[in-house]
Amino acid sequence: MKYFLLTSCIIVLLGSCQTRERVDFSTQIKPIINEKCISCHGGVKKTAGFSLLFEKDALGNTDEGSPAIIPGNAAKSRMIKRFHETDPELRMPFEKPPLSKEEIDLFTKWIDQGAQWGTHWAYVSPQDQTVPESNIDNSNNPIDHFIAARMQERKLTPNVMATPAILARRVAFDITGLPPEPALFTLYIENKISYEAYIDSLFSKPTYGEKWASWWLDLARYSDTKGYEADRGRNIWQYRDWVINALNADLPFDEFTVQQLAGDLLPNPSYEQLLATAFHRNTMNNDEGGTNDEEYRVAAVIDRVNTTFDVWQSTTMGCVQCHDHPYDPIRQKEYYQLMAFFNNTRDEDLMDEAPNLRSYDDEIQTKVDNVLNRIANGGDPQTLDAFSSFFTYLEPKYQAHNSRVLDADKGFVSGVSLHLRNSGVAVFKNIDTQGHQNLYFKHAGGKPNTKILFRKDSPKGEILGSIVYGKEKKGGKNRFSIIQIKKQKKPIDLYIEARNSGLKTNNVKGYDYKDIATQIDWIAFLPDFPVSSSEEHQKIKSDIYAILNNPKNLTPIMVENPGFMQRKTHLFDRGSWLVKKEEVTPNVPATFNKWNSEWEKNRLGFSKWIISKENPLTSRTMVNRVWYQIFGTGLVSTLEDLGTQSEPPSHPALLDWLSYNFMGDMKWSLKGLIKKIVLSATYKQSSVIDQKKYDVDPNNVFYSRGPKLRLKAEEIRDQALFISGLLSDKMFGPGVMPPQPDGIWEHAYLGNLWKESKGEDKHRRGIYTYLKRTSPYPSFISFDAGSREICLVRRLPSNTPLQALVTLNDPVYLEAAIHLAKNHIDSTVEESIKKMYTAATYRTIDDAILSELVALYQKAIEELKENESSLNDFFELGEKLDPNTASLSIVANAIMNLDEFLTHG
Repeated sequence: MKYFLLTSCIIVLLGSCQTRERVDFSTQIKPIINEKCISCHGGVKKTAGFSLLFEKDALGNTDEGSPAIIPGNAAKSRMIKRFHETDPELRMPFEKPPLSKEEIDLFTKWIDQGAQWGTHWAYVSPQDQTVPESNIDNSNNPIDHFIAARMQERKLTPNVMATPAILARRVAFDITGLPPEPALFTLYIENKISYEAYIDSLFSKPTYGEKWASWWLDLARYSDTKGYEADRGRNIWQYRDWVINALNADLPFDEFTVQQLAGDLLPNPSYEQLLATAFHRNTMNNDEGGTNDEEYRVAAVIDRVNTTFDVWQSTTMGCVQCHDHPYDPIRQKEYYQLMAFFNNTRDEDLMDEAPNLRSYDDEIQTKVDNVLNRIANGGDPQTLDAFSSFFTYLEPKYQAHNSRVLDADKGFVSGVSLHLRNSGVAVFKNIDTQGHQNLYFKHAGGKPNTKILFRKDSPKGEILGSIVYGKEKKGGKNRFSIIQIKKQKKPIDLYIEARNSGLKTNNVKGYDYKDIATQIDWIAFLPDFPVSSSEEHQKIKSDIYAILNNPKNLTPIMVENPGFMQRKTHLFDRGSWLVKKEEVTPNVPATFNKWNSEWEKNRLGFSKWIISKENPLTSRTMVNRVWYQIFGTGLVSTLEDLGTQSEPPSHPALLDWLSYNFMGDMKWSLKGLIKKIVLSATYKQSSVIDQKKYDVDPNNVFYSRGPKLRLKAEEIRDQALFISGLLSDKMFGPGVMPPQPDGIWEHAYLGNLWKESKGEDKHRRGIYTYLKRTSPYPSFISFDAGSREICLVRRLPSNTPLQALVTLNDPVYLEAAIHLAKNHIDSTVEESIKKMYTAATYRTIDDAILSELVALYQKAIEELKENESSLNDFFELGEKLDPNTASLSIVANAIMNLDEFLTHG
């Protein structure tokens, strides 16, 4: 009996020990659910009323009227019974391979332990981490200790430090996107400055902003055209310049974020803060005739939601447009609550891309200042704000494309404009004048002696105001008119009638522009400006006309609707904008960090939520993305997704330590984050691959060797121009059109043809190259750059024959090769080649490579001497070269195709 009792106790104790080994939902159960269960029981399908996406749904009643999971009792849980079924009609997963015994055991233990739900690691805010002790020597950089601790687990050791020349070139590319300037390079190589002083010098150069702006513009889907079928040009280059300046100034990333998401909602926003909001005006715009403007406005808003979560949260929010997220605990309703933050902006998919940020030349700016100063001195703050906003971006206004023509034979709406013939009438519904009596409207193409009447609530209603056009030249510059109307205390339907008895319209129908009496683009209402005399009134009115008619530059930006123009947001049935369901208000997903009650429920409050230190994803996302740019792989390899389908971090403690300190000690400084990484011994390692290490860690997940990355598309071209002495250091301005092969831009829309830039614009950095979405710069596409229709989180590096064809034949590389050769001709062929090689790679050539290149030279010069006439059109660049220079140019072109030229480590 005693023996039996003892044995029983041992069994109970062993069972108790096994039970105490907790099954972790996030790391053990959730991966199985995502792989084998969620397709039938998740956000897309909820077969039998059972979903495993949310805890509440998983533990709630199914269609059978009772739960499938009973916490603490696996034996009575229907889910476990279904796992054990032998009948294929009842066994789960249905029509798929059964779970393994080990997987079923895990679920059984998990349920018996109470079916505790867990939180995915990425949804827990980063915490400071204790720097581990390690056997690494001579490093006070915590990064190295985190890396060394993981290396020790695999019995790996770090490589030796890269040679000074290789390291100097590597870090120059990682910071500036260019090889180092020879003088600075020499200072470091000769130990006249420290490595840290060297990289500080690189950070101080404006080329830093140009390099890292290219990364950000991929995320921002920046382009010089609007996309879709017409793909017409877009004037948004000032946003690109803002990004470069912000990065060079090391604008803290939290401010960098707020200004782009909600700069227009900041108190008294500056021109630059408004300009930053062009981030979300990089959405595509559909100018094709016959498209529905509201459909593509909604498409742009949806893209803004998806892009924001792609860029800042590494979350595939686009999955939630039509249904609950298939893998992550985000409900469809929460998607449209997020959309409500973005759905209240003034843009409406119009060809003129309004609202546009307006800049003025000095003469017109003086008029702006004078008018605003007069209002400030004699008026109230509301009037000053109204005119200041109107001069800055012409808002708020009612767009004519929302009007309706009463008789289709007497008018039509096309593009941004309302067109009326004689006796044509159109209506603007539900217009709120805010009690203002000054009606502004933009018009073009109106016939002289046309009278325009504005009526209240019906085609024959009370006339609120009228104007008669003068004898302006037909087809002249777009014009503005200002008239006085009777004060309206409530919203009205505003009817507009055109009269011109000199125009015959009997035989004109549809979209025919003959005998159009007036074309109106928009109407707006502004308060009276304070004046002391009729002369002063006329002077201010004249200045206002000059201001409205003479903007220097227009850039699409985000502007919020005022309260009286507020849009409503609804949940879309299965994502269709045509089928609206319940109305929703702005809110954030419950899975992520809480909303602070002090934040306003608008884009500004949302931007503060994004950069909150409690946000679990923003800092992790940025650290992971920057790490990827430098090492070629992220600490989380799934760069686009940190959700439950992501790969686990290779170095979770390091990721959290960097993320926590990026927000804290580094104060959101991107330069500080990059510097911390490139100062590490991990970064400075040689990239030489040891076979034994390769066998243990082929993908260098544990960083036992330094990075050796193929240069980005822009960097390869910029480097070729740099080493040849052709690269221009000119910054900013509209996109330029450097040489590209003939026949690339064959487009149906005339005026869109590639016009090759002249002078130094021909040789500017790649970031300034004009980017047309439907026909991007061909050499960039060959080297994995994107066309930027949508946010591009990472370029996927490839290695194809097309790339060699570009560097061997593209006119940019051929011209660069000629100039590299011309600049390094020496007394002998060998010396010339040595100098070219060193100038191109920052290395000393070895004998084997030198021998091959000399042989190439000899073969080239023999062939050219046999056919000297080919020198006259050498490389089809109009260069007249002697055989020696031409042959050296061929060698220079070969050097620019070597691995040590195309990679950075």
